[in-house]
Amino acid sequence: MRIRISGTGSALPKKILTNADLEKMVDTSDAWIRERTGIRERHIAEEETTSSLAAEACRRALENAGKKAEDVDLLIVACCTAEMMLPCTSFQVQDAIGAVNATVFDLNAACSGFLFALQTAHTYIATGVYKNALVVGVEVLSRIIDWTDRTTCVLFGDGAGAVFAEATDEEGMGLLGLVQGSIGSRGPVLQCKAGHYRDVATEIFPYKDSYVHMDGGEVYKFAVRQVPDCIEKALEQSGFAPEDIDLYVLHQANIRIIEAIAKRLGVSMDRFPYNLDRVGNTSSAAIPSLLDELNHSGKLKKGMKLVLSGFGAGLGYGAIVMRW
Repeated sequence: MRIRISGTGSALPKKILTNADLEKMVDTSDAWIRERTGIRERHIAEEETTSSLAAEACRRALENAGKKAEDVDLLIVACCTAEMMLPCTSFQVQDAIGAVNATVFDLNAACSGFLFALQTAHTYIATGVYKNALVVGVEVLSRIIDWTDRTTCVLFGDGAGAVFAEATDEEGMGLLGLVQGSIGSRGPVLQCKAGHYRDVATEIFPYKDSYVHMDGGEVYKFAVRQVPDCIEKALEQSGFAPEDIDLYVLHQANIRIIEAIAKRLGVSMDRFPYNLDRVGNTSSAAIPSLLDELNHSGKLKKGMKLVLSGFGAGLGYGAIVMRW
């Protein structure tokens, strides 16, 4: 049995931080940021929390699917920036939206988190344990960013994206190819120590190691080599070639990475939609929030062939081939 996505939703914080704003904070420029990343602005949480953004994205996904919160069997939250250790974010979201019948848990695989969570939901549904799942990726990365480090603070934003997935027996529809992997030995190229979450009210964040640290060059090399490889493996499972795919919905890390992946696959950038110019890198929220944007703008039509691919800290990576 396969699963299909029948609803999408997303949520972004109200505050927008532009490149012009960053010019006043660190030694950088709008032109420098755009040239190297493609980003011009990002959303930053002030009143919003990880759980409130996730809950709002879930509500919108349920509404889009025509479902009620009590219909949800399984709720998985992909997140690496929970505001509380206990209870974890999924329990807070369950309470906020009233998903009283759902089994819930968190999954932390950073930028690959949503893909890992969706594949986990697929396994539960395909084996008959549950009939449906609400999967949400959410991050408030602004609270683990060093706003004096121009190499990282220009990249990240906050937000949430969710999908409602359910079993389907429709021939040739749903998830058709699944690949995921991890390279733990290379984890130090993108890391952040736990335990010292910034206090928003006082801006106290005493340990420098608690900020995100990244070797951008190594992450770039990993992404442009590993992502095309895992996409090709997922395509092989589904019986499609790269040119058969209508849209490639990739993790929104950097426009240069997306362009390099497109080139290696031999596919036009026209098939690689992006919103990183307006939201930055939102880690596990990137793929589902872009998927929601495409869905609500009418760009997704039934039967379209899509590739979803996530990559990042861990180092982790994954790809899904699906028919919408």
